[in-house]
Amino acid sequence: MKRYLIIVEQTETGFSAYPPDLPGCVGTGRTRDEVEANMREAVEFHIEGLRLEGLPVPEPTSGPAFVEVAA
Repeated sequence: MKRYLIIVEQTETGFSAYPPDLPGCVGTGRTRDEVEANMREAVEFHIEGLRLEGLPVPEPTSGPAFVEVAA
């Protein structure tokens, strides 16, 4: 089992997300829970497509980090 970081962003109509390690893979949802569920399916589908095309599946290398700044 591999763990891919997804970046979740709030939009005017809900949420969007993408995994930095899987270019071209994106998902949307009305709620954060929905976009996370949709991204799980999108990542699985994306990896399946790469395998069917005989392309390498990128290893997950991205990880979270936060910085604090004065507002």
